[in-house]
Amino acid sequence: QVQLVESGGGLVQAGGSLRLSCAASGRTFSGYAMGWFRQAPGKEREFVAAISRSGDSISYVDSVKGRFTISRDNAKNTVYLQMNTLKPEDTAVYYCAARNYPGVAYTSAFYLYWGQGTQVTVSS
Repeated sequence: QVQLVESGGGLVQAGGSLRLSCAASGRTFSGYAMGWFRQAPGKEREFVAAISRSGDSISYVDSVKGRFTISRDNAKNTVYLQMNTLKPEDTAVYYCAARNYPGVAYTSAFYLYWGQGTQVTVSS
């Protein structure tokens, strides 16, 4: 069992930055690949970014490439999502997720554990 708690969301103007954190507890964090997903009102949950267990494989959805950076600190049992140059269309609830396989995955069904989400609102 892994418990995930996101933090760092908030209200920011377009062009601004936020850093989301996801703290994990329970089983060994380094044994899990991690992902970030988001869900805007009236839309399905979508993949944002993922990082492999070792951190040597990273993937992003095209809409955030060059603006968002995912990273992990296994010593702190934490995964981060640095979000720069935010746009109103980035507004959503952001969720972190863990999967007990080494590689990245782009589909929510491949993730076993989920956090409660943190709201990110970008004003124009």
